[in-house]
Amino acid sequence: MSSILYFLLPALGGYTLTSLYLLKNPHILHKKKRTAFYCTHISHRGGCGERIEGTMEAFTHAVEQGTQMLELDCHLTRDGHVVVSHDENLMRQTGHNVTISSLNLQDLPSYKERLEVTFYVGRYSSGTDRKFATLEDVFKKFPEIPISIEIKENNHRLIEKVSDLVKCYNREQTTVWACVENSIMKKCQRTNSSMPYSFTMSRGVVLLLLFYSGLLPFVPLGESLLQFYLLCIFNRTFIPKKRILRNRLVIFLLEKITMRKSLFKHLAARGIQVHLFVCNEDEDIKAALEVGATGVMTDYPSVLSSYFCRNRSQE
Repeated sequence: MSSILYFLLPALGGYTLTSLYLLKNPHILHKKKRTAFYCTHISHRGGCGERIEGTMEAFTHAVEQGTQMLELDCHLTRDGHVVVSHDENLMRQTGHNVTISSLNLQDLPSYKERLEVTFYVGRYSSGTDRKFATLEDVFKKFPEIPISIEIKENNHRLIEKVSDLVKCYNREQTTVWACVENSIMKKCQRTNSSMPYSFTMSRGVVLLLLFYSGLLPFVPLGESLLQFYLLCIFNRTFIPKKRILRNRLVIFLLEKITMRKSLFKHLAARGIQVHLFVCNEDEDIKAALEVGATGVMTDYPSVLSSYFCRNRSQE
């Protein structure tokens, strides 16, 4: 036994030191990713705290406030139009218990006059524009603005339509595939491999396992972005549906495990942008940046712009 330890301990020590060194110096093994964009100011659902989510008014307002990236979700109408909407069922947004896929574009109901902000319970947004935007509308209006598109449903026709629009408007370098499920992301990548893509939930778990095992510095990563919750907002400005996520101890442990500055610095050094969301108060913006986020996603683009302006002036 002692002879095994004699060889094992030095080997383990050497592995640990090498892993730590490469974690801080990833350029030794990996070429830094060079995306066509680098965004510090990202507007969640188009800045849905200040205008009604997913409308052209919201996107326009966010860009006017200085946002560098728009985050949105898409679904497909019955007549084949890609519509910007977080939900497939429109009850929350319109008060009508119908799905986007069951309606033609012209038959979509209007948004409610006031809509609760999902990540800021008790706050509401409003606006003069209550019409669902199409993805093509957004591409036409903002040809230079990077856009992160989350695909929520395993719908090959939707994925193909999004890809076709991206190609048509020459946006393959500035439009990001985003999905929670790995099976959907694989379909997105097969449909259009030229677009940058973000970590899925399962790939995020793999990322953490690689990080804590010390293997991360040795493993190549295809993703260009990590978009993840800033967990301190849970149960304060956002009440999750899953009961387990309402438990303070669970959130505390998840925060300790996932919010690792050394991990985020390593990813940033490899050219992988880290966007934390949804940061709607100054303390959350500060917390995200302090832990190593390269970008902050918010429902309130003017609040984020104001924060950046004040803190740049203090430097």
